[in-house]
Amino acid sequence: MSGYNFCQQFPVGNLHHLQKGTTSMAKVCFVPGSGTLAAYLSGEIDHHAAQSLRREIDAQVDERLPELLTLDFSGVTFMDSSGVGLMLGRDRHVASLGGRLTVQNPPPAVRRMLDLAHITYA
Repeated sequence: MSGYNFCQQFPVGNLHHLQKGTTSMAKVCFVPGSGTLAAYLSGEIDHHAAQSLRREIDAQVDERLPELLTLDFSGVTFMDSSGVGLMLGRDRHVASLGGRLTVQNPPPAVRRMLDLAHITYA
């Protein structure tokens, strides 16, 4: 696999964390390859994190124009419906550029949301 890895962290500030006075982090690490881009997501994906993740993933897709974008959810500890929207929007975005999206390694809690939304995963 050619390319290099790089990561970006985004603060998450949902009501639960604000009440406790703590901040969690959502993180995305990219591994570009020949015609591919893998985005490894970790942490908590709520509305605030999903917006930042969307901007960062779209910027990488626009720059690299991958034939295949893989979103790996193995490190995600929490995801609300904003995460489903993140996936659906990235699918539309990459398809508009002639590519396709795959979703892989969702943990059980994320898997349940994907099943309810009829999103397939590996």
